[in-house]
Amino acid sequence: MCDDDARLGRRALFVSGAAAALTVGSVTFARGADDMQHTETRTVRGTLPPGSPDFVYVPVEVPGGVREIRVSYTYDRPAVPAGTPGNALDIGLFDEHGTALGGEGFRGWSGGARTEFFVRADDATPGYLPGPVNEGTWHIALGPYTVAPQGLAYELTITLSYGERGAVAEPVYPPERARGRGRDWYRGDCHLHSWYSDGRRTPAEIAGLARTAGLDFINSSEHNTHSAHAHWADAAGDDLLVLLGEEVTTRNGHVLALGTDPGTFVDWRYRARDNRFGRFARRIRKAGGLVVPAHPHATCIGCNWKFGFGEADAVEVWNGPYTPDDEVALADWDGMLVASVREGRDWIPAMGNSDAHRDPDPVGSPQTVVLADELSREAILAGIRAGRSYVAESRRVSLSFTAAGGRGRHAGIGERLRVDRDTPVTVRLGVTGAPRCHVRFVTDQGVLFTSEPLPVTGAGTVEWRTTPAYAAYVRAEVRHEAVLAPLPGALAAFTNPVFLGRD
Repeated sequence: MCDDDARLGRRALFVSGAAAALTVGSVTFARGADDMQHTETRTVRGTLPPGSPDFVYVPVEVPGGVREIRVSYTYDRPAVPAGTPGNALDIGLFDEHGTALGGEGFRGWSGGARTEFFVRADDATPGYLPGPVNEGTWHIALGPYTVAPQGLAYELTITLSYGERGAVAEPVYPPERARGRGRDWYRGDCHLHSWYSDGRRTPAEIAGLARTAGLDFINSSEHNTHSAHAHWADAAGDDLLVLLGEEVTTRNGHVLALGTDPGTFVDWRYRARDNRFGRFARRIRKAGGLVVPAHPHATCIGCNWKFGFGEADAVEVWNGPYTPDDEVALADWDGMLVASVREGRDWIPAMGNSDAHRDPDPVGSPQTVVLADELSREAILAGIRAGRSYVAESRRVSLSFTAAGGRGRHAGIGERLRVDRDTPVTVRLGVTGAPRCHVRFVTDQGVLFTSEPLPVTGAGTVEWRTTPAYAAYVRAEVRHEAVLAPLPGALAAFTNPVFLGRD
């Protein structure tokens, strides 16, 4: 074993790290292809001060004949004053193709979920991509998520194993179509984490919970890696459509790449000030997916969405158990609806997902219910993109929301009722599975109608009359009883809007 001291002084780091990344001195290994069935280990130590770049790359010179690369790491966690973030260090790996933005050399990312990982031709730690360990300069990527005032001291242990390489398996992906029920409302949860990032469940366990929750489709959304894509085929079936994607976890917010082509990787190594997000939003759409900012008002460090919504195809308004940041996201989204009406531009649909990671996180709470022509990737994404959907806290809650007026004209969720501005319009919401909940109709003026509580059966129909001159759109909310007046109760469900009036 050899110790390499990679300790960095504060001045050196700030001068060298003016950009968002820094590369430190390389790690070399002496053995080559003739030294079969041997292992060789190097240990690297360093210290990162507060204000470190977002990413620090440790080059590793990999000789020929390597069968496996294995990395483990530790870092210190000193006590910090109240209200001050402590140390948190993420980790990942890039191969001989380099670390350039776009990810040609990307081989995996585990963030802070694991303390060690390996990569070889026939297998890899969850979060990492199997494949040959070729000769060349590899890079261990360190992401100092937060750094304590005392600095962040870390230690890397890198072990190369030499020998015969295993065969690289051809990836098998889940089908893009399930049996379905023709044109119908399909339930899905598009924000889920397995053990291929920081979750604790296997794909099979998640699929089982999805079926129990009454879901028809789910989306693979691991943090900053697409390594799970090839592990969902056995979990899918005629009754469950598995879409593939990623949760792109930047330092300025998270975004779901929803329903992308199999094997699509979306880079995350940029901030809003870098003006690079548009490039990767286009990458998502080019791969057939949707761009969905996730939990935009979450309070965790780096979770709050800073990139704006100009590239969004939808927005995750409700994330997991309903909390105040979801209420803020709902209000912010409603403001965007008003702006779209005022400026005559396209509107952004809302959705909700569980963001479930581990027990006891429930899968499918909440869930997005989408009107689609069939249970296929193309049809589900088209329904989400068009806003033909509502969000419910569970399979128990079902909604039917329409607006009617004029000579037999009617429109449903995500559609426009094209009638003159003074035409009387009747808005009707049918609800099941929401005992003692209140129904609210929300327009561009705000909440204009609140019902009496629904009966204990949870079923009922609520109507309200208006005109396009009075309400440019109407959307419905189903709320539980308020716990602390005058604040509204938590959501049981809400719809995307029905727009009223001619264009």
